[in-house]
Amino acid sequence: MARKRSRRKKPASARSRRPVNSTGTPKAGAAGPVTLAQARALAKVSAPLERGAKAALAPASPATVGFERRKLEVKQDLERRRRIKEYKATLAIMKKRGVTLARRAVNSGRAPKAAARPLQVFAEGDSWFDYPVPMFGGGIIPRLENALGVPVLNLARAGDEARYMLGVKERKILIEHLTNGCPAGGPWDAMLFSGGGNDIVDNPMVLWIRDFDAALPPAALIHQPRLDAALALVRAGYEDLIALRDSLSPQTRLFFHAYDFVIPDGRGICFNGPWLKPTYDMRGFPTQASADAVTRILLQQFAAILQSLESSHPRVTFINGQGTLAQQTSSWHNELHPSKDGFQAFATLFHQALKSAFPTQVL
Repeated sequence: MARKRSRRKKPASARSRRPVNSTGTPKAGAAGPVTLAQARALAKVSAPLERGAKAALAPASPATVGFERRKLEVKQDLERRRRIKEYKATLAIMKKRGVTLARRAVNSGRAPKAAARPLQVFAEGDSWFDYPVPMFGGGIIPRLENALGVPVLNLARAGDEARYMLGVKERKILIEHLTNGCPAGGPWDAMLFSGGGNDIVDNPMVLWIRDFDAALPPAALIHQPRLDAALALVRAGYEDLIALRDSLSPQTRLFFHAYDFVIPDGRGICFNGPWLKPTYDMRGFPTQASADAVTRILLQQFAAILQSLESSHPRVTFINGQGTLAQQTSSWHNELHPSKDGFQAFATLFHQALKSAFPTQVL
């Protein structure tokens, strides 16, 4: 006759411990607050696809160009839908279970704190939000998510311009999200917007930079009426965004930012760029310093637009990050995008601004 195996009683501490898997993530049946990483694991969020280097292209024809453009549009739409689905699943878990910033608590030696409810944030913008370089860690948004401890629905797309983000196609997407609110329920607390840099650099930039003349100050080397026309389109995009917010989601706070003083040294990335130095070369600028001086004025004029929008509209926060990064090559990954530490510094500025606006929801 088989002998009955006696069961040893587990200690109370072991019985009360939350069930976890081998990675330290709570099992699906566990209760209690979760971190962003744990919520994503439970929601089965996939790692973002790494993009960057361009594949070799076949000889172009109107048919192949049209086909490739349509294929890109389908791919972008699928990516947007994936981000929305995974954001919704992750935030739904955090709203049900509660939010904890466990990593911060471990680092500080304090018990985890829980937010009243997850902050509901979405972002639209350019490569400062969505920096698709392999093994780099993204731009501002993923770093901001780590600081907030909650996901951000990132609809940004590298290379986008403010005038296109508020054009017909992308405006429809903005209207949909402002009207319907957060996919996990309730209105958006905040919308982050990054746009305008791509509108005033790259090939068209040569139109508003004059030929170099050592007898003129940097401001006189800008064809101001032409630059004013370009900046007017950027301002129009921002003004329409504010109007859409006021009409469709008036409680949502908007957050804008200025780009720091980029260094037009000719460095590109993944077959993209450079975006500034070719203009200065064509216009005969003899030194890096002479190009830097004009670039600074261009970016200060852009920042002045955002400052005026904050002053003239409620629930608009302008984050002026100009001067945040040291004026040296190591601060920049290329001539238009910060280094990893640089993006982290800007994510910290956004985190501080969000904490100031939502003190009970941002820890």
